[in-house]
Amino acid sequence: MKNHVTRTACLITAGVFLMAAPLAAQQSGTAEAAHDHAHDHSHDHDHVSEDIRKGIFEDAQIEARALSDWEGDWQSVFPLLQDGTLDAVMAHKAEHGDKTAEEYRAYYEIGYRTDVDRIVIDGGSVTFHQGDQALAGTYEEDGHEVLTYESGNRGVRYIFAKTEGDDAAPEFIQFSDHGIFPEKAGHYHLYWGDDRAALLAEVTNWPTYYPSSMTATEVAEEMLAH
Repeated sequence: MKNHVTRTACLITAGVFLMAAPLAAQQSGTAEAAHDHAHDHSHDHDHVSEDIRKGIFEDAQIEARALSDWEGDWQSVFPLLQDGTLDAVMAHKAEHGDKTAEEYRAYYEIGYRTDVDRIVIDGGSVTFHQGDQALAGTYEEDGHEVLTYESGNRGVRYIFAKTEGDDAAPEFIQFSDHGIFPEKAGHYHLYWGDDRAALLAEVTNWPTYYPSSMTATEVAEEMLAH
């Protein structure tokens, strides 16, 4: 696997997926395994999940997961970063982190960037929305992969492959929600495209989705709570 990769998250434009501009990236401690925004985990696993969401776990703890863990109607948080809703979140991170609010905003500007503003997952069907354009595919489990970052932290990508659907719908989707066993996601990062290996190498752009039922204020409050 190459250390540097191009961003493979795609955009829907006029009903087709277009590759986004390249973003070179190295796997590092600031990648997905070290994300410090909101996490949602089962109360039964609270004592374990604290380490897991920091990327500290053993292979024996990893379990297979079904697409139903991510079922629902989801909104991108990228528009919330752009319209200033998440300014307080960036300021909060600056108070407790090693970057200024502006630097955190620039980091998440790359991380959250996507034109896919809504995703609907129903059974095995995944529909990608950009405004009034939509593409859909049916996906089945294609295993999972463990990624190790320069920091030593790790993450698990849960992978699903397209079995049918629109030709322009991505061949692969990969979920990361900082979980490693079956549980309903409270939010997630999604990677999609036609090259399974290239997606696994992507660590700088991670379009992030929260339930569409949440208001913009509720999303910001959830992030601030964590």
